[in-house]
Amino acid sequence: MPALVLLGAQWGDEGKGKATDLLGGSVDYVVRYQGGNNAGHTVVVGDQKYALHLLPSGILSPDCVPVIGNGVVVDPAVLLSELRGLEERGVDTSKLLLSGNAHLITPYHTTMDKVSERFLGKRKIGTTGRGIGPTYADKINRVGIRVQDLFDESILAQKVEAALDQKNQILAKLYNRRAIAAEQVVEELLGYADKLRGYVCDTTLVLNDALDEDKVVLFEGGQGTLLDVDHGTYPFVTSSNPTAGGACTGSGVGPTRIGRVIGILKAYTTRVGAGPFPTELFDEDGEKLRAIGGERGVTTGRDRRCGWFDAVIARYATRVNGLTDFFLTKLDVLTGWERIPVCVAYEIDGRRVDELPYSQTDFHHAKPVYEMLPGWSEDLSGAKTFEDLPKNARDYVKALEEMSGAPVSAIGVGPGRDETIQINPFL
Repeated sequence: MPALVLLGAQWGDEGKGKATDLLGGSVDYVVRYQGGNNAGHTVVVGDQKYALHLLPSGILSPDCVPVIGNGVVVDPAVLLSELRGLEERGVDTSKLLLSGNAHLITPYHTTMDKVSERFLGKRKIGTTGRGIGPTYADKINRVGIRVQDLFDESILAQKVEAALDQKNQILAKLYNRRAIAAEQVVEELLGYADKLRGYVCDTTLVLNDALDEDKVVLFEGGQGTLLDVDHGTYPFVTSSNPTAGGACTGSGVGPTRIGRVIGILKAYTTRVGAGPFPTELFDEDGEKLRAIGGERGVTTGRDRRCGWFDAVIARYATRVNGLTDFFLTKLDVLTGWERIPVCVAYEIDGRRVDELPYSQTDFHHAKPVYEMLPGWSEDLSGAKTFEDLPKNARDYVKALEEMSGAPVSAIGVGPGRDETIQINPFL
């Protein structure tokens, strides 16, 4: 069985955790391939709600092996805290595998993240302040600290000292901050070595061997397509590649082994942080979407910006990811609107644009062109099949499917694990 990729098709927070968990019982491995604890999934199992920030959602499935790939940046304190929290709730975390090539978020990365964001003032990106960007920057600059470095004290000390040579100059002379002692950082990081040692392995080898043995491997991205550092709304993006190509580089599994790419779409649109958002609502409808949808970031705790569904973005996500399917979430949130606007194109300087503009300037000036679709008032939470949905809800799904360019194979009609309609099986 080839591998599957499951990723966000908007700006993140689309409900990837629910989708991954739905598949978790049917797959053998679930892999996080990028991002860090700036992402978050909420998974509801029975009457229990789990907020996962760094761990793959598959950790809640007893027969699944959760994997943190080489493309992820790992804050060891956060990882151990999250593992401890799950263990206290009776979740077995012993199967977790952690790539030795994943880069570590250190105390100086979080410091640099916070002070640089404050320094930007009105030009700030809206980062989570968790050190993700600076860690990826060090990775690209070849001064990063990897998980495997925890197990060689001499190498670890050399790398930390080299990284802090420049950073301490910046902290002191640019930000008027106290220098960070390399010895303290090394001591703190060494304290995690024995606690993490049992999880660390060559995950690239493990995953390729699993595929050779016809195991099912699911790759889950954090954030979303429009936050991709290459293909998102730059510079208001994350520091890695949540798009489908990132699954290969972030795990060491070749593209020929991936057979299906599933995009998660919310039935409306949300965004956290700064940056352009053509369909954003500043009225009662926006507040209603936020309240009914519970639109608050799992990791950040920030209220999400809310707007109507944007088909231009959905088409773009289909194109850059090669999407084969959509999982449409939170359809139930739209119950109660008499008419539901859907953005089908943009107006930019008086002209209609049907595809996402490549120019940042144009996208900032984009105004949504709406098509009005009839709404519904019926409760959707009890629907088990597509035919159980009211006609207007079915028509809404079909319209989004046609506008977005890929079939809707599953629909979320509530937050619960069992509140999902499966139209086409993913496996």
